[in-house]
Amino acid sequence: MSPSPTTESILKRHREVIPGGVVSLNRAIQPMRLFVRAKGAYLWDHDGNRFIDYHGAFSPYLLGHGDEDVDAAVIEAIRSGQSLIGAGTTPWEGELAQLLVECVPTLDQVQLTNTGSEATYFALRVARAATGRDGIIIMQGGYNGWHNDVAFNLMDPASRLSGCRPGEEIPLSPISSGIPQAVRVNIHPVEYNDLPAVERLLESGTIGAVLLEPVLQNVGIIKPEPGYLEGLRRACDRSGALLIFDEVKTGFRHALGGYQSLCGVRPDLSTFGKAVANGYPLGVIGGKRDYMGYFNHEDPAKRVLMAGTYNGHPVPVAAARATLRKLRDRGAEIYPRLDALGRRMEEGLAVLLNESGIPATIVRQGSAFVVYFMERAPRSWREVAENNRMDFDAAYRRALIEAGIFHFPTPTKQGSICFAHTEQDIDDTLAKTREVLKKLA
Repeated sequence: MSPSPTTESILKRHREVIPGGVVSLNRAIQPMRLFVRAKGAYLWDHDGNRFIDYHGAFSPYLLGHGDEDVDAAVIEAIRSGQSLIGAGTTPWEGELAQLLVECVPTLDQVQLTNTGSEATYFALRVARAATGRDGIIIMQGGYNGWHNDVAFNLMDPASRLSGCRPGEEIPLSPISSGIPQAVRVNIHPVEYNDLPAVERLLESGTIGAVLLEPVLQNVGIIKPEPGYLEGLRRACDRSGALLIFDEVKTGFRHALGGYQSLCGVRPDLSTFGKAVANGYPLGVIGGKRDYMGYFNHEDPAKRVLMAGTYNGHPVPVAAARATLRKLRDRGAEIYPRLDALGRRMEEGLAVLLNESGIPATIVRQGSAFVVYFMERAPRSWREVAENNRMDFDAAYRRALIEAGIFHFPTPTKQGSICFAHTEQDIDDTLAKTREVLKKLA
């Protein structure tokens, strides 16, 4: 019997046939790990190491990896012949759409995509069709997908932001080559929580949409200051621009009705993904009927193309239906439990960090949390870039991984607790974190 291939031999083979050795380069980590199994709150790599998982594949696994109810719905869909038809409609996509508008009261209508990036792409297209304006305001440090209109100003270093003044637009900083110059003139980055900067840009009359995560969760957790989201709503109403909430990460994790149900601000359009199907590939765009109507506008010249061979594929649709039903029917159990586990983690980390004497701040929103190695909670990415100890943050994450606690090993990335985590998982995590902090201190 030939020996099993080693992790390094498999990774070497990957690098020969996949650029960078991984099919989504934002998953590349150092050292690279080869994961082979996930269940509940845990991951296993090729070498047999088990990790308590707080990455959750960039957070979609709200119920945990391989949730039995969700997987059972998927298996039943396959066994019962719920196949991709590619013509007409199916009862399943209609059932999911009905569930979505019932769970999120601010949605009049929805359309389905395969990813959150596709959903934000369609949202911007609708905004431009409805307003006749090409300009888009995005947030420094936010992530709204891979497409040309949003692939800017992700995690710029402090040196690039040092000359930027509050109340003003930030210089454009693409995160990819290959973006046409013609696209760039329409994209306007500002700091999150900088309402005057948005208001000033909206006065130009060229802005079709303001797009943002209502809680900035691509760079940890940066919360809206009191009045900020309300101010954006008023400013968009005055100018005629559309307000778009990217709830791909916040949606369903913090509340069944999305974060918008907690903050009380209704956007014109919303996008969802990740937790909506508990890890199966599905995205959603929804919102006010007047704007969603552009997908089927009576005037062909104003109609926004909605197409996609795999949109509404019965397998992820089955997963989303099962996920939303579970969140709806057991929400009174699930959301308080997630918040309690998040609070247990936050309070435990606060004690440990205080004991260590390491300057740090914990920020939490329900089941999502982050440790910033700085004196206070940030209100923008610039404050993180200027104050967070990035090298220490990276070392902290690498040491936790070596101890069997998996956080994505890039500074400031959010930790995500799922319904499958237990109090014992949190306590085990805190015990190992104590040892890690002792070594680092």
